[in-house]
Formats: sequence, C-alpha cells, structure tokens
Amino acid sequence: MSSVEISTVTESDRRLLRRCVALARLALDEGDAPFGSLLTDASGSVLFVDRNRTGGGDPTLHPEFAIARWAAGNLAPDERRSSVVYTSGEHCPMCSAAHAFVGLGRIVYASSTAQLISWRHSLGFTAAPVAGLPINVVAPDVPVSGPDPSLSEEIRALHAEFLGPAED
Repeated sequence: MSSVEISTVTESDRRLLRRCVALARLALDEGDAPFGSLLTDASGSVLFVDRNRTGGGDPTLHPEFAIARWAAGNLAPDERRSSVVYTSGEHCPMCSAAHAFVGLGRIVYASSTAQLISWRHSLGFTAAPVAGLPINVVAPDVPVSGPDPSLSEEIRALHAEFLGPAED
C-alpha cells in the first residue's frame, strides 16, 4: 500500500479541477475520450494545459503523459517536485509511471479509476485494456488528492456520452 496519505480536495483545488472538466468536455466535443489536465507550479500558476487526443489513433496521447513530457523538458527537478497536476480522471498506469519517472509532485483528480470502471460496467462496457490501478499502486510515493464527489456526476455524464449505448 501507499506510503503517502491521501488528502482531501480543497476549494482552491476544486476551481482548477473545474477547468480540467471543461477540458474534458472540449476533448469529448473534438471526438476524444473526456479527459483534461493541467500543471501548476508551487504558487498555483498554470504552466501547461492539455486534453485527451487519442481520437486520432494514438492511444498514448493522454494529457497527463503530455504534462510529464513537457515538464521533463521545461522544468528543473526541484520545480517538478513542487508542481501539482490537476486532472479530470485519476491517472492510468502509463501516466502514473510517467509522472513518477519525471519526478512530478502532487496529483489532484476529480474522479477515480474505481469510479470509471464502475461507470463503464453500469453502462454495459467492459474494463479498459489495461488494469485499472490506483496511482499509488504504480507510484507509491506520489501524494494524491481525490476524488471530488462534487464533480462525479458531471464527469460520469461525459463518459456516458462518450461511450454511448453498449452494443449487444
């Protein structure tokens, strides 16, 4: 289990998570899975913003992975450690690993992997092709906050719209 305590989402965090949900909506409107993320520095200034871009055929174009790549090339190690990643959905194992390898700081997420798996099942869909592991199973020393129950229904609705009706 994680050596890091999971903390609650603050009102300040929630404001930035709402921006991530708006980015998830933009991704959905552009034909991509509804995920959006941003990176802030230690003072809370937004440094990088992205949304899911997997609709073009590359399933690795997750915004959290883009953040890790950008941070590796643009921030010093101490800046990466003090940064915060805000995201509409908890990192997948690929993105959790990238986050840890690059040495980024805290992650704040609006919805959890467990929620997404549950939503997919309730809509008649199977799990994703990769195990739905919590961030701290993949990256045990990364501090995390989430999920934020106040945003759950909105995010669930985005995923339901993206998935559409299950085929028999």
